[in-house]
Amino acid sequence: MNLKNENRHYEWLLLIAMLFWGGGWTALKILTLNVSMDVIVFWRFFLMSLSFLPILYFFKEPIRLSKNSLTFILGSSVLNIAFMVSSFLGIKYGLAGAGSVIITSISPLLTFILVTLIFKNSISKMQYIGLVLGLLGAYIILELNDLSLFLNESNLYFILCALIWAGVTILSQHSHKHIHPIHYSFFISLIATIASFVYAYNSNLLQVFDEGPTFWISLIYLAVFGQTIATTIFFMASGKIGSQRTSSFMFLVPVFALFSAWLILNEAMQIHILLGGALSMLAVYFINKK
Repeated sequence: MNLKNENRHYEWLLLIAMLFWGGGWTALKILTLNVSMDVIVFWRFFLMSLSFLPILYFFKEPIRLSKNSLTFILGSSVLNIAFMVSSFLGIKYGLAGAGSVIITSISPLLTFILVTLIFKNSISKMQYIGLVLGLLGAYIILELNDLSLFLNESNLYFILCALIWAGVTILSQHSHKHIHPIHYSFFISLIATIASFVYAYNSNLLQVFDEGPTFWISLIYLAVFGQTIATTIFFMASGKIGSQRTSSFMFLVPVFALFSAWLILNEAMQIHILLGGALSMLAVYFINKK
């Protein structure tokens, strides 16, 4: 497979990953209705770790751990836990559709800015246009003309999520030099499982078995499709086509998130979110255009 076809291959995989991530916000909203944050965080990472076992068996890649790889794994584990906690708190007090739009609109912009500042990467004219469109989309989405709406509790958590995920994206790109993306994702989930178990040890972890099928479908979807599969694709793509281009696909998550929230949760599609989301989608085209 030549480089152009390989890049196109990862772009299609990223579309699938963004679809899974979009539905994950609706699943997370359902999970927050009856179960506490620490319990959900543990079970999400536990099921994620279990779902990696058949993947590890299928790929049969020898595991090689070094000091550098452990540094990336530990760093990303901390950030993943922080992201999960922040997204839980944001979704608990806000809307699933709005949260997905805010995070996925701002995180690519922050990733671009951080990569440019840290690694002195140059930005093309088309990418500048894409960034401007992304910023305009975020401005409309967050209703920055009304500061009281911008500074509400849920939005602040979502903005923190965007900053955290920008860090995760950059770490994932550079981890490829030291560890295979599948092993990277697996060890992140394993460490996060252990850490969240210690944190939630005194909670009623078995309360999930009192929940109905809707809860379990949401939990399994979030852990397997929204985390194991989607995040692994994201990590693999970031190492192949770069963190900047990979993160730009996050602009597409709101389309799937808003639709699933409307279809399943009956959340209204607000005009300003739809308009800002459309501009954000257009930003993906310009950022990835040669």
